[in-house]
Amino acid sequence: MKHIFILLLVLSVSCGRKTEEVNTNTLPNDPNVVTLTDAQIKNAEISIGKLEQKDMSSIIKVNGKIDVPPQNMVSISVPLGGYLKSTRLLPGMHVSKGEVIAIIEDQQYIQLQQDYLTAKARLSYLKNEYERQKLLSTNQAGSDKVYQLAHADYKAHLVLLTSLTEKLKLAGININKLSENHILRSVNIYSPINGFVTKVNVNIGKYVSPTEVLFELVNPDDIHLALTVYERDLNKLNIGQNLIAFTNNMPGKKYACKIILIGKNISNEGSAEVHCHFEQYDKILIPGTYMNAEIAVQQNNAYVLPDDAVVRYDSKHYVYMKKSKNQFEMKEVMTGENKNGYTEIILPRGSNLLQADMVIKGAYSLLMMMKNKDEE
Repeated sequence: MKHIFILLLVLSVSCGRKTEEVNTNTLPNDPNVVTLTDAQIKNAEISIGKLEQKDMSSIIKVNGKIDVPPQNMVSISVPLGGYLKSTRLLPGMHVSKGEVIAIIEDQQYIQLQQDYLTAKARLSYLKNEYERQKLLSTNQAGSDKVYQLAHADYKAHLVLLTSLTEKLKLAGININKLSENHILRSVNIYSPINGFVTKVNVNIGKYVSPTEVLFELVNPDDIHLALTVYERDLNKLNIGQNLIAFTNNMPGKKYACKIILIGKNISNEGSAEVHCHFEQYDKILIPGTYMNAEIAVQQNNAYVLPDDAVVRYDSKHYVYMKKSKNQFEMKEVMTGENKNGYTEIILPRGSNLLQADMVIKGAYSLLMMMKNKDEE
């Protein structure tokens, strides 16, 4: 009887062990959870903490090109056409307002001055004849028809003289300097602004029509940078906000700018133009030059973790949340800006990370242990 009791006891213990082994093997194995011993935790120098709130600033990187408003860009043409006699302009040269930038000559200018002087000389005769016929008509000593004809001729000649005067002014000829002994064969073209030459489209001896553009000038006083900013970033910008711009050729040379206008029209690509003024003009900055810009945007009360708490694996970002004393769960997260050793964690609504204990140091050690275990 004693032997039978011992046998039953051995069978009972044996069955209990088998049941325990079966239950252990059937426990689910979560690939995102790693379990460490106390010694492993100590060796990995793992520290625990919570999400913090800090002021973080983000950098919006955009690009654009230098532009000027229409009123600061001038196309020079000759209203009456002619042959280019001389010019000294080259692209990039500085010009002053009122400076002679070209000389145009053509026989039509001689003819125009001749017509003006002839009409001016005849006007005196027509005026005197009109006044004489008016006096005769008043005294009923002359014909009304002759008086009316003299009046019409005088008025028509006044219109002709006024028209010729305006044509000469349009051509740039000073009528006060014209006389029967002083007729010009050429006219001067003057710069209407202070600025720089951006284009020279003609050469000496070429005939230019009134519709052709000889030169293009730009006034740099109101030169600005037109940036292309995507719609998602527009609400982060404000008038007067500062930014830094630089060219691809000289990325080390920074230009301080300030936002003066934020466009309201969204393009088909989902972007709008943001116009900025340069704090200090540089003559190498010419219209059409492409530039890059960095705009610092302030963000308040961002949730952050130390950089050591965030690991990157398979192009994704992860953090570790403490589940128990020796267990840690890997969680995928969306990250934002990075500043002063902290990384912004973008929390979805209802996230359980806000109150959780997080691994703030040693996260990469946990990742290595987890991946090494997967490879075994």
